[in-house]
Amino acid sequence: MAYHNELGMLGEKMAAEFLLRKGYTILERNFVYQKAEIDIIAQKEAETLVIVEVKTRNSAVFGNPQEFVSKGKVKLLVKAANEYVVENNLVVEVRFDIISVLKNKTTEKIEHFENAFYHF
Repeated sequence: MAYHNELGMLGEKMAAEFLLRKGYTILERNFVYQKAEIDIIAQKEAETLVIVEVKTRNSAVFGNPQEFVSKGKVKLLVKAANEYVVENNLVVEVRFDIISVLKNKTTEKIEHFENAFYHF
């Protein structure tokens, strides 16, 4: 497996553990709908579904990890989140978060951006 894939998987694992420590329940990981993938679907309050995009980098030289969520990715996340809500017959508010993971030999930093973007 390529290094960037391994780093991404490690970042998602770290993000899930981070959310669990903060009292979230992980409902699903790597939910796929058509070409869209949601890294983590979680819940803390019963009335809010949290869609989490995890961005992992080993360096912030080219920008912080959270800066790499494109408009196209946002549209795909919204589409997949809608499908998850419909498929599971949920009546909930949906919140979109980003968890930024910076991980290398000397640094391990996790940042959680709640309500990182709004669906449109």
